[in-house]
Amino acid sequence: MKVPLSFIIPARNEERNIRAAIESVADWADQFFVLDSYSEDRTIEIAEEMGAQIARRRFDNFSAQKNWALDNLPLRNEWVFFLDADERVPFGLRRELKHLLSHPAGQLDGYYVGMKHLFMGATVNHGGWYPNDRLLLFKHRLGRYEPRIVHEHLILQGKTGRLANLLIHDDRKGIHRYFERHNAYSTMEALEAHRYLHRDQAGVSLRASLLGAAPERRRLLKQWAYRHLPCRPLCKFLWAYVLERGFLDGRVGLRYCLLQSFYEYQISLKLLELRTDPESPMLKYGSADRAAAASDGGADDISAQGVGAAAMHR
Repeated sequence: MKVPLSFIIPARNEERNIRAAIESVADWADQFFVLDSYSEDRTIEIAEEMGAQIARRRFDNFSAQKNWALDNLPLRNEWVFFLDADERVPFGLRRELKHLLSHPAGQLDGYYVGMKHLFMGATVNHGGWYPNDRLLLFKHRLGRYEPRIVHEHLILQGKTGRLANLLIHDDRKGIHRYFERHNAYSTMEALEAHRYLHRDQAGVSLRASLLGAAPERRRLLKQWAYRHLPCRPLCKFLWAYVLERGFLDGRVGLRYCLLQSFYEYQISLKLLELRTDPESPMLKYGSADRAAAASDGGADDISAQGVGAAAMHR
């Protein structure tokens, strides 16, 4: 008997990851979608071979993409789970989900899920990135993502808990893609930092709270750092490598902490450009994505790309 759960897997050019992601849910989840941003590789071909339902939407930003899925996909289950294409649901988490969803009386409205992170073939157990809880499992009518173009969080109208078992994150696209992705992420994060510092916040956002869940604590620390902390890249490295004991992960821990520090340096340089150049190209890039993130999903995206019930396959 299938578990009454709908997985949504956002993807673009994920032919090296998508098979493993789908394999981890296909034989036990009642429904699973691949929300594709017009991949140019074999992502769709592989997903269709494995029985996934396919929807296509042009990517503008992460929160708009996910909110569009919640508003437009024909979800037949109350519970949804957002699974990235480079993530897997291992046996222990599968068993916990089956048990939870078969006992409605004890359910809350959403659950945080931790993650076991693999980087260059080794596990990252320290450095502040373990277990990296995220609110991934929830009753879809009760939650929508905040209008943030990157590192968006779910705003859930209900009570939350935490699952004991972990996801596995294992991106098989290599270090070249890692740098490409984080160059884009750092631009979007700099834009969000710039808006926060100018108090240009649109819509309901995640609460920043020292006493809240892990994402709320991280948001508070991030906001405080943008306003008050000098030498953020160096501080980020010392925090991750020393205070969060990244050194215990050996060589891979050093590499990962250095890369996270460099990511923070990218954000700092881009934020400096936004502060000093009123015509920075990043501002134009961010304005369209911000509008999309604050929208209700974008009717033009549905009609222009033929998405919706008519674009669902299998």
